[in-house]
Amino acid sequence: MTNQNLGYGKKIWSFAGGCIPLTSNGKEPAFTSHDKIAILNTSAKDATITIMIQYEGRNPVDKYEITLKARRVKKIRFNDLIDPLPVPLDTPFGFVLTSDLKVIVQFSRVDTSNDHHAAFITTPYFKKQNE
Repeated sequence: MTNQNLGYGKKIWSFAGGCIPLTSNGKEPAFTSHDKIAILNTSAKDATITIMIQYEGRNPVDKYEITLKARRVKKIRFNDLIDPLPVPLDTPFGFVLTSDLKVIVQFSRVDTSNDHHAAFITTPYFKKQNE
């Protein structure tokens, strides 16, 4: 099996800096403040993904489950995660994403809480030469 069939990335990803802004300016949904992940599956198989969200002052929420088809990308706003529980606004969180296959994950935030403030945070994946 070639490396292309196995896919690129990692099976476990974690990010500590989540916090969906409480307010937004502009038309929804394009200008709704949000935290978002983009997940890329480069393998030839569908990936099963689980997200566990952890908070400072409350119990973790485990298992948001997602299926990502082979050789596809999926963008997920944390605002849209509602099962098993919605992600609360204006509450700091971190998360651990686990996949049964290697995937690439990018995290971003858009903060439109006032007219003069917007933020974009991203985490790229760098492939090592020997991978």
